[in-house]
Amino acid sequence: MGSSGLAYPDRFYAASSYVGFNGSSSINKKFSNDAALLLYALYHQATVGACNVVKPTSWNPVEQTKWTSWNGLGNMASTEAMRLFVKILEEEDPDWYSRASDFISEPPVDVQMNHNSKAELLTKSEATPSETRTVPTENGNSLETQDKDIVVEEVSPADVYDQWVAPSVSGPSPKPRYEHAAAVIDDKMYVFGGNHNGRYLSDLQALNLRTWEWSKIEVKTDAEASLEVAPCAGHSLIAWEGNKLISIAGHTKDPTELMQVKAFDLQTSTWSNMKTYGKPPVSRGGQSVTLAGTSLIIFGGQDANRTLLNDLNILDLETMTWDEIDTLGISPSPRSDHAAAVHEDRCLLIFGGGTHATCFNDLHVLDMQTMEWTRPTQQGDIPSPRAGHAGVTIGENWFVVGGGDNISGVSETVVLNMSTFMWSVIATVEGRVPLASEGLSLVLNSYKGEDILVSFGGYNGKYSNEVNLLKPSHKSSLSSTMVGTPALDSISAAQNTTNGTRDIELDYDAGQERNVNEISIDNNKTQTNKVDEASEQFLTALKAEKEELESTLSKEQSLSLQLNQELIEVESRNTNVYKELQSVRGQLAEEQSRCFKLEVDVAELRQKLQTMDSLQKELEILRRQKAASEEAYAKQKQTSGGVWGWLAGNPSPSDDESET
Repeated sequence: MGSSGLAYPDRFYAASSYVGFNGSSSINKKFSNDAALLLYALYHQATVGACNVVKPTSWNPVEQTKWTSWNGLGNMASTEAMRLFVKILEEEDPDWYSRASDFISEPPVDVQMNHNSKAELLTKSEATPSETRTVPTENGNSLETQDKDIVVEEVSPADVYDQWVAPSVSGPSPKPRYEHAAAVIDDKMYVFGGNHNGRYLSDLQALNLRTWEWSKIEVKTDAEASLEVAPCAGHSLIAWEGNKLISIAGHTKDPTELMQVKAFDLQTSTWSNMKTYGKPPVSRGGQSVTLAGTSLIIFGGQDANRTLLNDLNILDLETMTWDEIDTLGISPSPRSDHAAAVHEDRCLLIFGGGTHATCFNDLHVLDMQTMEWTRPTQQGDIPSPRAGHAGVTIGENWFVVGGGDNISGVSETVVLNMSTFMWSVIATVEGRVPLASEGLSLVLNSYKGEDILVSFGGYNGKYSNEVNLLKPSHKSSLSSTMVGTPALDSISAAQNTTNGTRDIELDYDAGQERNVNEISIDNNKTQTNKVDEASEQFLTALKAEKEELESTLSKEQSLSLQLNQELIEVESRNTNVYKELQSVRGQLAEEQSRCFKLEVDVAELRQKLQTMDSLQKELEILRRQKAASEEAYAKQKQTSGGVWGWLAGNPSPSDDESET
């Protein structure tokens, strides 16, 4: 994520605001010529696209060099141009972010979301007009929200089912944000951290879910045990022991090597580091953290070097001991910004997420008794690929809200029956609303004896601080008796497959015993030995065939494991090749930068050469003028003799010669 740790395109727009481009064609003077030219080219590549303008015919070498620098980037992707822009800025000015915080502006509304493959910009005339309403913020300023096509209404959450509504909130609203974390304790939703305008936050806010009033939690810093928590985003927040909030992982400006666990005590209003034992996982953000009993299950995420992860770690909250788990089966591919849930304290479900360019809609299940991954068949209205979504569980139902793909935000609220793997859509929103955005939070609470979902924040081109509610009806609770295979039954069936041969053998042996007994009764004693011998021969042949089948099955399993290992190695090689490609791109950018500098130097030398030619011509003219003056003076001397010259005291040429 770089030194500032911000997500793209947030970091790009923060950086471009600091540099001072903002669409300007001038090159900022605070950088060297080569860096400024490259920043200029990368900015236009990211915001406009490949250079399709005509090369300037002006004699001005700077304009031609700027065009050449932009044109030299070819068809480089906008996201890659953003990444290189920020990388070069950080190399030139490592402390740029600390000086830029006072004037970094919010990115344009129509910039696509974090997992988009493009960061396409629209002009003001192309943007959709919106109607706004004003709500107070914690700093006293007003904030305009609510786009034109929003369908949520300000009504009581007890009035409707399966529809998102916006309650009327009071108090100073928190700053708009996304990639924050939220948890509920005693009918209060606590919101911690997040990303606002490319800046990480460290504030702790509380929303009373009875009165719908916001308040900011004042953190005490004078106590000896108190900890000043660094701003972060992409972390997780877990309610624990009725009065503690556990914050785990997340991206910070100065990331640590290993994952940190912090706790906020609601009674003392202080933060503290939680001491853990064992080896903690590598620091990361965008992971999933799920509470199962007294353990936190951490999966995936993205580390400070933007490397995607798919490891599984468990933190026992009673012993505060870390344990990295080796799993069986095929693990989900490395990803971040996915969602996770636990079903019946046995199954861990992972849904969706994304890489730097791709989003997923796959579903993976981990049997926490055998630690084996399976990928069940999804049924019903299977959701589209997404990342940055949020989810909560009510019984066997898993509600998933928001997220985005490579095109837009996801407008459907879906529910998965975790016993049948059946998806259904229970609500749909319209327009550019926080419910169709990335990085929102979702919590569960009870309102007048009924469960309600509470969402907050998100980013879909705008940062949001809106609260929305949904009360699911009984219709959205899918019965496990519907079409589909129950999750626990399907896991047991998969495990029992390996025991199939043994069951067949036992059944057949029992049948053979009955047959032998019948033959013994019907036939006389003289035939008993022959029947026993024939039976033994038949059983021997059957056992030999069984052993051959088991050998074949063992070979197939070995081949399958080998193929899985080769697949893992191929994915590892692909990762290494991608890293090498990124390195080569960086080197290419540096070489292009040096070439740009040389072109500027050549242009300056050409100007100096032209100046020298002009000076040479002026010198030649002066020499000619001097020669003409000397010649005229000589002629004047020759004609200035005679009587008048003698009377004037001027010697005649003959006198001069005689004296000589």
